[in-house]
Parts: sequence; structure tokens; C-alpha cells
Amino acid sequence: MSLEIGTKAPNFASDTDGGGKLVLNELQGSWVILYFYPKDDTSGCTKEACSLNDNLDGLTKLNAIVVGVSPDSPSSHDKFKAKYNLNFKLVSDVDHKISESYNAWGEKSMYGRKYMGIIRSTFLIDPKGVIKHIFSKVNVNGHTEEIIKKLNSLASL
Repeated sequence: MSLEIGTKAPNFASDTDGGGKLVLNELQGSWVILYFYPKDDTSGCTKEACSLNDNLDGLTKLNAIVVGVSPDSPSSHDKFKAKYNLNFKLVSDVDHKISESYNAWGEKSMYGRKYMGIIRSTFLIDPKGVIKHIFSKVNVNGHTEEIIKKLNSLASL
């Protein structure tokens, strides 16, 4: 299935850090910044998470909730959140079902070796649960600023 701007965001329910569970549809009423990242506590993923966390107050003022998704376990998420003082939910997608439903799981290549993994992506989902913007193959440098700029323009429509 191809996800496009204007389509309903696929719902999911999954375990999170802190022994919780997150159901995407229960976040309706707020903007959701749903971002997919490869692995807890790696350089790019840490930079992305910390940048979002550093801008959380501004994102909250825009009525936005940040949700990170990776194949890591809830206990790995707990350690990652504690180490960097992250203040948003991290969803565990160990079977890749959520990532696959968002086309964020696919073939990657590093040093000539092909393997399956997370394709770093971010989805802006409006308060009604509709995808309003997709950032594909994200570069973490400046990504939070791109999100804020796009969210400001979408929220003012």
C-alpha cells in the first residue's frame, strides 16, 4: 500500500517505553509527528531524538505530539530515554509491522552490503488522523527545523 498526503494514517497499537501502550487513533485532536528511526543510542538517531526533545516546548505550543518508532524493545527505549532525558513516547516495532505499514521498512545498502532496515522517515498527521506531510529518507541535520516550519504552515491553514 502506498501512503500519500491526504490519506488516513494507518492505526496501530504497540508497546512503548515505561511499560505503556500507544494507540495512534487515541492521539486524534493533536498533530502527531510520527518519526521512524533505525536504532536507539546510535549517533544519528540520538541527534534526531535530542533535537526533537530540545524543541518540545515549541512543538507542544503547536498542539503537536512527538512519537518515535524503532525496532528496539521497550527496555532499550527505557535506557535511551533515561540517558538523554527524552520526554516523548518511543514505540517498539520489533516485528516491523508498523514500519511496513508506513513504507518505512525496506532494503538499505551500506558498504556494498544490502540488508532490510528502517528508512528514516517522518509523517505529520493532522488532528483528524490524516497524513499532511511525509519526509522521506530524512537527513537528521536540520530536520527538526524542517518539521517546525512545515507544521507552522500546515497549522495556519
